[in-house]
Amino acid sequence: MNDTVVTVVGNVATGVEFRESAAGGVARFRFAVTGRRWDRQKSGWADGPTSFYTVWAWRTLGANLAASVSVGEPLVVHGRLRVREDEREGQRRTSVEIDAVAVGHDLTRGTAAFRRVTRAAPSLTERHKSATEGEERGRARLQEPDQGRLPMPDGARDGTLDRAPDAAPARAPVTASTAVP
Repeated sequence: MNDTVVTVVGNVATGVEFRESAAGGVARFRFAVTGRRWDRQKSGWADGPTSFYTVWAWRTLGANLAASVSVGEPLVVHGRLRVREDEREGQRRTSVEIDAVAVGHDLTRGTAAFRRVTRAAPSLTERHKSATEGEERGRARLQEPDQGRLPMPDGARDGTLDRAPDAAPARAPVTASTAVP
């Protein structure tokens, strides 16, 4: 199937509605796109007509949108375009939707600070759990009791580093002896 893929730049027109579904979370919001044209008669920019789209975002993208986007913020939306026609109360209606693949703030109109989301490890199925436990028992039998632990990096105790789990790793300062030529 050939999808029409679009990238549109505009503003968030409604709040992001997020709800959980059987297929994962889904977010929905209305997006306003207004074209601007140079008006030769007025020697200035003039707003064209505004187009409204309903943007749908699934799973992680939807959850991140709900946590990151507010009404009025400028965004760039990239996704598959869908045009639907239906008839309600004797009137024919057309709706234009975008199934978003990627969404980001429009940095030509402001700044943003990216925060990486940390996710919990996915839950294992019972079959995978039992296979993993069997492998761990096999490795434990192979290890000699007098071998001890491997040396840990500075600042580590019992296999854990002295930092919060979501903190960025510490970086060594670059000096003449550690710099790469």
